[in-house]
Amino acid sequence: MRIRDRFHIDRLWSRAPIVAVLRFEGVIMPRPRRGGVSLASHAAAIERAFRVSNLVAVAVVVNSPGGSAVQSALLCRRIRELAEERHVPVIAFAEDVAASGGYWLALAGDEIFSEETSILGSIGVISASFGFSQLIEKLGVERRLHTAGERKSLLDPFVPQSPSDVERLAVLQQDIHRAFKEHVQRRRAGKIDMKDESLFNGDVLTGRMALDRGLVDGIGELRGVMRARYGDKVKLRPFVAERRRWPFWRRLPFTASEPVAAIADLADWIEARLLWASFGL
Repeated sequence: MRIRDRFHIDRLWSRAPIVAVLRFEGVIMPRPRRGGVSLASHAAAIERAFRVSNLVAVAVVVNSPGGSAVQSALLCRRIRELAEERHVPVIAFAEDVAASGGYWLALAGDEIFSEETSILGSIGVISASFGFSQLIEKLGVERRLHTAGERKSLLDPFVPQSPSDVERLAVLQQDIHRAFKEHVQRRRAGKIDMKDESLFNGDVLTGRMALDRGLVDGIGELRGVMRARYGDKVKLRPFVAERRRWPFWRRLPFTASEPVAAIADLADWIEARLLWASFGL
């Protein structure tokens, strides 16, 4: 695009208040190649969204069943940092589902809106995996694992499950859950009942239920809320995550060059599908 043409387009945009729209759709995971949402996949789009001229707000649209707590926290933190640096309000919108890590991400908003039938909440921690010890035995594969430190290995999927490993995992989950709970209490201070422990038991709520419990601020969708707040001339400007284009066969969950890696890829794909399916999607 020529500089003159680009300048003309920017002038057209600048005649109206601009709302930058960031969409986060999919399972939150540190593997963008498989279609996951992560800081790596969305960092550039987030940065661009906050640099728009005549910016009045940034809208964060979430449609995610959750996933990585770390990536959820990283995304939320990056958005909040830029919002505070640029003094720009952030308004989050939950679509079909903003649960678990998806709700963690939605908390980047100063306000959260949802549909009446959206699924939200699931404020808890889950760890799901598969055990392949019997499978590799049937395949004639020998697992060789060498560690320095008696607690270095944790729940290796290719060896039988150890009760002590499960206990160690529970300790980690409880600490992550505590961090999630504190994040919700911090971001929804004055809007939720801080003494209501049932908010943090991992249960899911519809949009109407979440509104009654203070987890969202209102029922509404992106265009309607923005027009009501900033006028009919407001422009919604989307900022899309840049994803590398992989050949179709590379995107399949079982095409890794090594058998063990192919099994792990397939397990990740199944886990992602199960996350969506757990919310009827």
